[in-house]
Amino acid sequence: MKALFATTLAATALLAGCAQEPAEAPLDGAWVLDGDRSQVSFVTVKASQVAEVHHFGELSGSIAADGGAMVDIGLASVETNVDIRNERMRDILFQVAEFPTATALAVVDPADFAGLSVGDALETTVDLTVNLHGGSVTMPADLLVTRIGDDLVKVETAQPLVVSASSFGLDEGLAELQSLANLDSITTQVPVSVSLVFARDTATE
Repeated sequence: MKALFATTLAATALLAGCAQEPAEAPLDGAWVLDGDRSQVSFVTVKASQVAEVHHFGELSGSIAADGGAMVDIGLASVETNVDIRNERMRDILFQVAEFPTATALAVVDPADFAGLSVGDALETTVDLTVNLHGGSVTMPADLLVTRIGDDLVKVETAQPLVVSASSFGLDEGLAELQSLANLDSITTQVPVSVSLVFARDTATE
């Protein structure tokens, strides 16, 4: 009987200890973009049928404690896997000497995500404002937010964003690229996909 009582007491103590383990920290506070684990890519189609994927190598950004989010894209970091095309996109299309950066801005409600546990995901739609080449366009963006670690969160486009060259005054540059490459056509609307990893900004705590 004493042995049974001791075993029961030990099991009760173990369960109590488990119940007192600290819960995961809430998904709140400020966050900073991990540029090495993030990517913004886009697809172009030339000659009506040749699709190619490009991306930007220089990304930075943050999410403030109040939900204000910002991502900067260094346009000079465009990578198309063809050196001369990289140069033409930088100088002729994006005109990086005058417009070095594209910026995406959004506001999210931190309360919507505070309770996410590691491995949990939540889909949301935000108004995304894109500033590029002197133009500014606001569009709805369907995003998937996943908590991938205690202090890590991934934000991805649930479906690509379609960006129109004419919305940002890129038509003339695109036409010049088409002429230089001796192409019959280059699409003026491109799908853009985003995968961003943010780490908790412990410097603000």
